[in-house]
Amino acid sequence: MNRRPHRSFRLTRRRDYSRSLAIPGYLEFTIFVSRLIVKNWKILGLAVILYSVFGALFIGLVSQDVYNQFAQILRDTGDEVFKGNVGKLGQSALLLVSSVMAGTNSPFGDGQSQVAAAFVGIMFWLVVVWIMRNIVAGKKIRLRDGLYNSGSPLIPTMIITVVVFIQLLPVALAIVGYAAATQTGLIAAGGVEAMIFWTAAGLLVLMSIYWLSSSLIALVVVTLPGMYPLEALKIAGDLVIGRRLRIILRLLWAGVCVLVFSVVVLLPLTLLDSWLGGLWDWYRAVPTVPIAILLAGSVSLLWLISYIYLLYRRMVDDNAKPA
Repeated sequence: MNRRPHRSFRLTRRRDYSRSLAIPGYLEFTIFVSRLIVKNWKILGLAVILYSVFGALFIGLVSQDVYNQFAQILRDTGDEVFKGNVGKLGQSALLLVSSVMAGTNSPFGDGQSQVAAAFVGIMFWLVVVWIMRNIVAGKKIRLRDGLYNSGSPLIPTMIITVVVFIQLLPVALAIVGYAAATQTGLIAAGGVEAMIFWTAAGLLVLMSIYWLSSSLIALVVVTLPGMYPLEALKIAGDLVIGRRLRIILRLLWAGVCVLVFSVVVLLPLTLLDSWLGGLWDWYRAVPTVPIAILLAGSVSLLWLISYIYLLYRRMVDDNAKPA
């Protein structure tokens, strides 16, 4: 009861769930994370380059052939964008989404590519968390130290990752339900049936978000020396008790920031690539946008990992127990 004064299906009094969280505002904390990354751009930049290289080798780039098919739509009328036709921005956004979702030209099969992507992503997570922990501690480190020393909690991290995927099953179920409801015309028809569907889908999504709010923190906790996966989940759950809604809002804000960054960086580049492809035929063979998507994804993942770690540090520093 001292650790978690909440019980399922029982109303908790406000005095029992009020808990402080000393953290700056959304924008201020975002700037703080970005400045810390820029201040240590050398080691973090090398980590991004290394992750991008391994990602290109084992995961692959967005298929340039598929991208070129969609890019032809903009090449025919790309000059109109530079003449003030803002309506082409919507087509470019659609092109960007289509190229990302089209898949990669991985040298492996689909299953092997997914396993390789998961492994490379987990290792990048461990390296960045290790680097950020030492940066916050004021230690001078090199990327080589992070590569050699950060892999010890690999198996516990993989176990927590499996838990995260299991917690995403309600979202997957909601997506499958949405596809089925769209094909049968249930959503278009409206009425009580559509209201029931959206209510059920919303509850499924909220269930996953509720679980992930502590599991993402557990991915940081499990990197501590000698930490076991179940113990990390318990500690992360104790940290978010009384703060869960604020943690969820912070994580959603981080997701919005990553989305805005991706659009701001990749959308103009897509337009420029389409325009240059219309001027020079040889330029069409250069995988500019696929490489940019890989680099932007690496930078976004670096910022997101740093954001989650620093959010965890704020929670640990303000180790107030539930009232």
